[in-house]
Amino acid sequence: MNPSQQVDRLIRKLETLAALSDEEKQALHGLPMTVKVCKADQDIVREGDNPAECCLVLEGMVFRYLMLDDGRRQIMGFYIPGDIPDLQSLHITTMDHSVATLVPTMVAFIPHQSLNELNARYPTIANALWRDTIVDAAMFRLWMVSLGQKSAHERLAHLLCELLVRFKAVGLAEDEHTCAFPMTQTELGDALGLTTVHVNRVIQDLRRDGLITLGKGSLCITDWERLRQLAKFNPLYLHLDGREA
Repeated sequence: MNPSQQVDRLIRKLETLAALSDEEKQALHGLPMTVKVCKADQDIVREGDNPAECCLVLEGMVFRYLMLDDGRRQIMGFYIPGDIPDLQSLHITTMDHSVATLVPTMVAFIPHQSLNELNARYPTIANALWRDTIVDAAMFRLWMVSLGQKSAHERLAHLLCELLVRFKAVGLAEDEHTCAFPMTQTELGDALGLTTVHVNRVIQDLRRDGLITLGKGSLCITDWERLRQLAKFNPLYLHLDGREA
């Protein structure tokens, strides 16, 4: 992936949140980035770190998580190309959670100083990044509702709907109903608060009911309307229609 393609991932994501001028896009292309390829299950930033740069996902997928003292893990979000999962580190000195790769992943590290200078010079870019953190918070709220109030089938259905919509928003869905889905059942269990056995049972139920097919790292939602109704999914919280005119 050449330098231009690296920044295009970021621009594509920000354009789901705000209209960017040619000058602003050029400024983004001028950001210094250090590209690194990480293996699967590798920490990018750890709880307690004091990072001086943010991480842009270029290829692959990452997740945000916390570990309990007894080794149990709670996954709190999945992030796709174009996402900056540790954007809040611009304003929080010490990380209070960790971010790790789900699969072999290419990331670009952007110095905090460069992002802060860019934000000061281009308010529209700063507003887009701010909106990105707002959407991230909205995703956390829906995650909490799912864990606290929804059934296992509703939780998984909601996650599947959200991922497809997010992949489509940045042009990375394979088609209208298909996107990447590299999570293992263990990782899904850590995200949804379920045992691996329970996750397997729910997946088999959704397959049997003709709602999804899963295979070789790919998800196909075969009956979007029924899955959306099961999940009680409303994409409003993703604010994909919030672009500035």
